[in-house]
Amino acid sequence: MLRGPTYGPIGAALAIAPLLQESGRNMSFIFTGKKVLITGASRGIGRSIALGFAAAGADVAICARGADKLAETEGELRRHGGMVHAATCDLADGDAVTRFVAVAAQALGGIDILVNNASGYGLADDEAGWRASIEVDLLASVRASRAALPFMERAGGGAIVYISSIAGVEPSVRTPPYGAVKAALIQYTMTQAAALAAKKIRINAVAPGSIEFPGGVWDVRKHDAPAVYERTLRSIPSGRFGQPGEIANAVLFLASDLASWITGQTLVVDGGQTLT
Repeated sequence: MLRGPTYGPIGAALAIAPLLQESGRNMSFIFTGKKVLITGASRGIGRSIALGFAAAGADVAICARGADKLAETEGELRRHGGMVHAATCDLADGDAVTRFVAVAAQALGGIDILVNNASGYGLADDEAGWRASIEVDLLASVRASRAALPFMERAGGGAIVYISSIAGVEPSVRTPPYGAVKAALIQYTMTQAAALAAKKIRINAVAPGSIEFPGGVWDVRKHDAPAVYERTLRSIPSGRFGQPGEIANAVLFLASDLASWITGQTLVVDGGQTLT
């Protein structure tokens, strides 16, 4: 697991790559002609990942539950000039997940990269919290990957990136189901990577720390739970919350040819939050 202040080749590559810009063409990565699917991509981290791939020349398919935000992000993606497919999808519905992947693959002409980003944010240690985390964070990711793999095999290879969390690499007292399921994604990343390496399909994960964006969990907590917000902020050595584009940088790197010999790894992106 890639933790700590230096990450060998990963650290070097990220250090020399300019930060992803959500507007304008991203010159750090080239994904021209690549077919990319991102789940849960209408806002926050998922939106930034989708915009990053589009700016780097990829054709992009996205899904989310909320139609309005999805339409906004679709419009932003179309300004980059590549093919775009957007569809509402309840990722807790297994059939809907499989259908989205199949229709998106048809619309784009295949699948090269899949980013499983969606979360049900099952935070409470009750039946509803566990069900949301298992159905969306875990099973939707497994189902989307299973549906995408035949297209990657026909293409001669591909890359899958799971969005885990630092809640999956250390105790998560406030959010037991969320942390447990994010840990399961890290384990599944390693297992799937070992199984698929011979097929030239790389599997990696990114574990974000606390990320703040308008309407996100930490934006809400700033107003509804200021003590928790301030305590968390003080726990981050970098002195600030992360931004969605900083997670997108890591995802694009792991999906790119710069990471061609990296598989089965989880890259923690947290401003040092897990070091304290």
